[in-house]
Amino acid sequence: MLSISELSYSVEGRPLISGASARIPSGHKVGLVGRNGSGKTTLFRLIRGELTPEGGTISLPSRARIGGVAQEVPSSSTSLLDTVLEADTERAALMAEAERATDPARIADIQARLADIDAWSAEGRASAILKGLGFTHEEMQRPCADFSGGWRMRVALAGVLFAQPDLLLLDEPTNYLDLEGALWLESYLAKYPHTVIVISHDRGLLNRAVGAILHLDERKLTLYQGGYDTFARTRAEQRAVLTAEAKKQDARRQHLQAFVDRFKAKASKARQAQSRVKMLEKMQPITAPAEAAKHVFTFPKPEELSPPIIAMEGVSVGYGDTVVLRRLNLRIDQDDRIALLGRNGEGKSTLSKLLAGKLEARGGQAVRSSKLRVGYFAQHQVDELHLDETPVQHIRRLRPNEGEPRLRARLAGFGLMADQAETVVGRLSGGQKARLSLLLATIHAPHLLILDEPTNHLDIESREALVEALTAYSGAVILVSHDMHLLSLVADRLWLVKDGGVAPYDDDLESYRKLLLSDSGDRGEKGEKPRNRKGVEKKKASREQVQALRSDLRKAEARIEKLEEIRTKLSVKLADPALYEDSRRNELDTWNKKYAEVMDAMDKAEAIWMKVVEAIEKT
Repeated sequence: MLSISELSYSVEGRPLISGASARIPSGHKVGLVGRNGSGKTTLFRLIRGELTPEGGTISLPSRARIGGVAQEVPSSSTSLLDTVLEADTERAALMAEAERATDPARIADIQARLADIDAWSAEGRASAILKGLGFTHEEMQRPCADFSGGWRMRVALAGVLFAQPDLLLLDEPTNYLDLEGALWLESYLAKYPHTVIVISHDRGLLNRAVGAILHLDERKLTLYQGGYDTFARTRAEQRAVLTAEAKKQDARRQHLQAFVDRFKAKASKARQAQSRVKMLEKMQPITAPAEAAKHVFTFPKPEELSPPIIAMEGVSVGYGDTVVLRRLNLRIDQDDRIALLGRNGEGKSTLSKLLAGKLEARGGQAVRSSKLRVGYFAQHQVDELHLDETPVQHIRRLRPNEGEPRLRARLAGFGLMADQAETVVGRLSGGQKARLSLLLATIHAPHLLILDEPTNHLDIESREALVEALTAYSGAVILVSHDMHLLSLVADRLWLVKDGGVAPYDDDLESYRKLLLSDSGDRGEKGEKPRNRKGVEKKKASREQVQALRSDLRKAEARIEKLEEIRTKLSVKLADPALYEDSRRNELDTWNKKYAEVMDAMDKAEAIWMKVVEAIEKT
């Protein structure tokens, strides 16, 4: 059991943790949450013994091993597999001693201990962990020096998971994982045999991988049973009760004070007034909890373009002589919200760069709207900001003719207020840098916004604000993210990037999650129908399939509704008599063409709707 009792710690004289207590039983999985800057990482350092508390105690069972990912694996010639195997220091030391030991009794002790810790299956376990985090068997044999920092962070994570410490401390482990790796980690942590405390802003992980939430707030620790959604509901209920009680107390206080002010000078009422003064003095103030900081994103609104904004037929794309994706037949309209799915290395980033215009199409036909503006955000762009410049200087470079008030207003629209606007980027937090990069990606009001892992370094409140902004945004969105919560709320279409192609994924995200975690994932992804022993196709009418069809039905209805809105607008435009004057003949032709395109899209949308309805009726 981890026991924290009356813990206190200050940073530069500012109390960060004060009189905090919590007890976490052995084997429990706990998510540590709290506002940015509340002291979560500091608490980890205190538990590990890297910092000395000013007061209170932290106790663990004797000889308990604590593990965490402090930094990435250094570049070296050691293979990934051997690096992970070396992370279990006890096994590595025993294996080395076994090579040189000569005393029969000691050799017997070593072999017994190796058997106790299951040392002989170590290579298989290490390989399974590396595979789950996205490495192929061939890559496991390559030296660490061959991989970038982000991939070496995965190796460091694999090492600590393999070592299986009694207390595993993980600080934002999904920040350097893709969707597949994040889902695998969720499943692994849920079955981890010892205690886990994880700092995370990933609601999916906090709902599925942990059984309790440890909340660090107002310098105190409170343990809530259940996942994050349960915690959020409980906190909201507590806030509502305390707010109501604070209002009642304030009304009571005002009533008593009014009596005192009115009658304190009257001899006949002096005793009653004095009594009420004492009541006021004894009244313990009830303070309503502060609301979570309101984070915002304000995306500029692009003008409307005729559909489609991008259309491709038979397009290929790649690097040098290597073709990554072939025979792409894709269409994107301005109201699309598309999530790209697919395992690492299948080509999601390549497709994103093709759509962004950063890679040229090879062969086939690619048509883009002549006025199309694309905003592109990739996580590496956060690292490319100028560390010695302020956010104001960054946007002034893109908007040299705008006045200072307007530039600052743009920054405020992304939650970067006056203090951050004049702070050099090198001193901003990871979340503030991500906000600045998002601002730079959207400053030209793009019609198509491509977001590659936009939530890394954003806290939960900022992620919710991003969902709201994307929902209100009137341009198309292409999303690549390991955040299932974000994908489920924003995306209404799923594209699977696999085997050099891109195709619609007809199931929902929950089905995709199960697919990735199942042993028969490859067969399922091919869409093969299950067969009985005679080879006759079985009709599958599972609950998940019905839910997926209903989800498709809602999406089809929403698309028809959007197209109907566009059609109505165009009808109003075409009803203007002035548009039929000879001098405006070209303009009339343009609007007629747009109307025809919308009607064609409407026909296709209605055909899809009919197909889904028929499928539902057959289930």
